[in-house]
Amino acid sequence: MTMMGGRFPQGSDDVGQTVASFPTYEAAQKAVSSLIAGEVPARDIAIVGQGLRSVERITGRLGYASAARSGAINGVLLGLLFSAILVIGSPSVPMQAFVGVLFVGIAIGMLLSIITYSFVRRRRDYASVMQVVADHYEVTVTAAGVHRARQILGPQAAPEPPTAGPVAEERVAPDEPPRYGERVSADQSASAAPAPEASAAAASAPEASASEADGDSEPESVEQPPAER
Repeated sequence: MTMMGGRFPQGSDDVGQTVASFPTYEAAQKAVSSLIAGEVPARDIAIVGQGLRSVERITGRLGYASAARSGAINGVLLGLLFSAILVIGSPSVPMQAFVGVLFVGIAIGMLLSIITYSFVRRRRDYASVMQVVADHYEVTVTAAGVHRARQILGPQAAPEPPTAGPVAEERVAPDEPPRYGERVSADQSASAAPAPEASAAAASAPEASASEADGDSEPESVEQPPAER
């Protein structure tokens, strides 16, 4: 799961929409190959690992013997490099010199590995291999090629995300009495019915006005002088 050359495209944070999901990386690779064969632009495709975790597998116990053995393997490569430089510098060098330089490289590799192990053996006395794995892998495509990618993948394609439609605005009806033939709900009937205190006040208002009118209509009493005897 390494990137073989190339650079990240511009805007690499936006990987597009998920068109398929696979449990293994190999299956995601096959889907990408199918998309590229179907003329989907390669720069629009990405593989996104979800649920990443690191796994460190212990391969064995370290010791001076194992450190010397691994150093000897690395020293062989170092000795071959020195021998190649020697041969290129002087083509007429004898075979004994070639073999001697090779053994010198092996000895240097073993020495360096033993010295390195002597420093780290108190903190780490085992050999391991670490890798990063994911729970599943999603193949994403930018918006320009999503439709084409879903057609190519077919049943393997992930369902399209639901799109939110326009929300109808609620219209508030003005306060007006219901018309003839319309059904009145409980809320409307409760709001339309007058409050009992308001109705009682409205009923007492005509009586008070009538009594005031009667009081105003009564003739004022006029005092008469006493009769003469």
